[in-house]
Amino acid sequence: MNDQFSDYKKLLNNCTLCPRNCNVDRTMGKKGYCGQDDKLVVARAALHMWEEPCISGERGSGTVFFSGCSVGCVYCQNHNIAKGKAGKIITTERLAEIFMELQDKGAHNINLVTPGHYIPQIIDAVNLSKRNGFCIPIVYNTGGYEKTDAIKTLEGIVDIYLPDLKYMDGNIAQKYSNCKDYFLYASAAIKEMVNQVSGPEFDSDGIMTKGVIVRHMMLPGCLKDSKNIIKYLYDTFENNIYISIMNQYTPLPHIAMYPEINRKITDDEYDELIDYAVGLGVENGFIQEGETQSESFIPEFNGEGV
Repeated sequence: MNDQFSDYKKLLNNCTLCPRNCNVDRTMGKKGYCGQDDKLVVARAALHMWEEPCISGERGSGTVFFSGCSVGCVYCQNHNIAKGKAGKIITTERLAEIFMELQDKGAHNINLVTPGHYIPQIIDAVNLSKRNGFCIPIVYNTGGYEKTDAIKTLEGIVDIYLPDLKYMDGNIAQKYSNCKDYFLYASAAIKEMVNQVSGPEFDSDGIMTKGVIVRHMMLPGCLKDSKNIIKYLYDTFENNIYISIMNQYTPLPHIAMYPEINRKITDDEYDELIDYAVGLGVENGFIQEGETQSESFIPEFNGEGV
């Protein structure tokens, strides 16, 4: 378990944790594409009710929002923390305490949001908390732009993977996330996630305890790419994973420079994608209903629970 962990900890000296391969020495205060050095920065740690039902349940998911991001989508709904504008520096020991505190509050799981650039510290914190009685599932909630070698270090640490699969078209990926190779890395990482965790498995209350849920958030005008993504996921994994098809894209003020995506998804667009998924045979899935395209669904990154 985690045989490569020591090597990945050393990689903070010449960081290549993610596909950006920045090669910066984060231990000397240098920052790569993710915007973070080797200090662990967390913006919020609290019970969160707005994940998929089998993650949030009735008591909530113990969600830890990390600062920084290696993807950097122009439309990011959590852009304040993605850009490192919010967050508090903590130790791995404090992170382990946070896991225990959220467990004590009744969290169904610990939900690590945008954690890829902190993998070594997270492994330390999980192992430490387990020695102190931690026993709920760990959810790895990622934008999907990950290296398979990095995901391999999480075997035995992560129980549930919750990756995005944002793009199949490299031109769209380049325009909105500056990573033309997004699908190459994300699809390989998801295969490793599926191979790593058996499942899906649920407890008696319908809460997932092991498995993979792949999220895809529709972007305006990108219906063709969305259909290609759903088809790829179903053709590759069938119903061995869950697919979460999201309509919550919210055009925040800073997206005005991209007029083609400066609008919400229409009901017709979303319905067409859902009908397409059903026609393919997708059974294990989640859809969003009601008003999800709202800034009110974006939590305050005010240091709560940190």
